[in-house]
Amino acid sequence: MNIKDLLGIELPIIQAPMAGVQGSELAIAVSQAGGLGSLPCAMLTPDMIRSELTTITTKTRKPFNVNFFCHTPPSVNTEREGIWRNALQPYFREYKINADEIPVALGRAPFSHEIADIIEEFQPPVVSFHFGLPSPDLITRVKSWGAKVISSATTVEEALWLEANGADAIIAQGLEAGGHRGIFLSDDITTQIGTFSLLPQIAQAVNIPVIAAGGIADAKGISAALSLGAAAVQVGTAYLLCPETKTSGVHRAALKSPSAQHTALTNLFSGRPARSIVNRVIKEMGPISNCTPEFPLATTAITALRSKAEANGSGDFSPLWCGQNSTGCKEIPAAELTKQLAKGQL
Repeated sequence: MNIKDLLGIELPIIQAPMAGVQGSELAIAVSQAGGLGSLPCAMLTPDMIRSELTTITTKTRKPFNVNFFCHTPPSVNTEREGIWRNALQPYFREYKINADEIPVALGRAPFSHEIADIIEEFQPPVVSFHFGLPSPDLITRVKSWGAKVISSATTVEEALWLEANGADAIIAQGLEAGGHRGIFLSDDITTQIGTFSLLPQIAQAVNIPVIAAGGIADAKGISAALSLGAAAVQVGTAYLLCPETKTSGVHRAALKSPSAQHTALTNLFSGRPARSIVNRVIKEMGPISNCTPEFPLATTAITALRSKAEANGSGDFSPLWCGQNSTGCKEIPAAELTKQLAKGQL
């Protein structure tokens, strides 16, 4: 089936769900423009999810996507947490933070039946996942109201697994993509390859539509992806400066500066590899640390530093999510950007 028919969209463009930097406003704008707007729900409470979905369904009748994580929540490892906080101790001293007063919190909850209870009221037409897929009974439940299921693959093996386990379409997430890697069958980041190497391999291996993601920032990039077998593209970084986002001041400044040209995969902000603009903490600690607790437990301690630094106008400890190609970032309405991206694709 054609991806436009499968998802009910007019343009082959999916707005990447970007937790922490956007809410319903961006999703509505992209959906209204003919693409597929996405709402990241991994960091939202149940009440926040209900509120955001109420806003979306009130303001648009166009298809939209809700996105969730599928990680297994870890148990708190006191020893590992202590190692991590000790590694951050020089910064705590600098900012006069008492590490003993920082609580340990998970911060991100995986998809569950409790969450399904909420979203079923709204019956979103597309539900996407990161880090694999939820249990088969949850997939069956999501599909029971007619929703299409999408998830990210970072290797051919992951794509084949997703197809075998109920995905209706697959996002081929190349190494260039900003934010968290969707890697889930392995922890080996040497398996991660670029979008235009990964895309044709996945397209050849599976029998369901493939959506290209990573480093795609303009209409020419979209045309290239479609020519290599993509049925659609997922774009995230290009939307980060749109007025409908919640991108922070320090993040916006970094995106508009030369530093946006230097990104790295880092686990410092959550415990899992994610692509960020290189800032002070990444430079000084190195992008990948063996000290971090399991995802998402690393978040809590470093967030204390982030809050203090951002209050002083600094992004030294902020997750400045950004793909390897920030050239498409424009401070224009998301609907206008969506139409520019789709130029020639109607």
